[in-house]
Amino acid sequence: MSSLLHPDVLSQMGFTLRRDRPLIVSDVDEVLVRFIKGMEHYLGERGLYYDWKHYDFDGTIRRRADEALVTREEMRQIHDGFLRDRIEHLEPVPGGAEALIALSERAQIVILTNLPAQATEQRRRGLEKLGLRHPLVANIGGKGPAMRHLAALVEAPTFFLDDLPSHHASVAVASPDTTRVHFVEDERLVKLMGVADSHHRTDQWPVARAFIEDRLSAAGF
Repeated sequence: MSSLLHPDVLSQMGFTLRRDRPLIVSDVDEVLVRFIKGMEHYLGERGLYYDWKHYDFDGTIRRRADEALVTREEMRQIHDGFLRDRIEHLEPVPGGAEALIALSERAQIVILTNLPAQATEQRRRGLEKLGLRHPLVANIGGKGPAMRHLAALVEAPTFFLDDLPSHHASVAVASPDTTRVHFVEDERLVKLMGVADSHHRTDQWPVARAFIEDRLSAAGF
């Protein structure tokens, strides 16, 4: 896993952050929107299903008619079509947008999501429908380098929310002073992902919000 910030990610960070204000960096899928449930519905419309053998879609998508796995090329086409047609319309995770909007009164918010650049505008529109108009960065690879760059721009507490243990591990190394919240709304995914190296684990936004607010208050913000 590279420790360098990809230049295409750096180029998206032209926004300004206040040095004296806390920073919350949040993922999107399974944190703010229900990606996997949207994908399950999308697959079902095409006579396919996700067999829940592991988290990665590669090697887990089957045809209902004969139980055959789709090919890697078919999976790429399905994934691209889903990003193009559906991510703007995904069901929100209950309380997520409301929590970030409330927290934005005490902290700066940046949305850090791993997805192809061509899907960025669909993602932006989907977030705006939820009332979230914060800076959006389409990340590439582990999120540690991006978090390290953002955290260096502020002199206040920083927080990171994500569902994937690999991103928590990346941030733990690259930005060790950042408080990491492992948030996975779909409990089925927790069993596939395992435990993340985080300071707090939850699937409920009121709990995540209270945890962050307590940390902010303790730090005098």
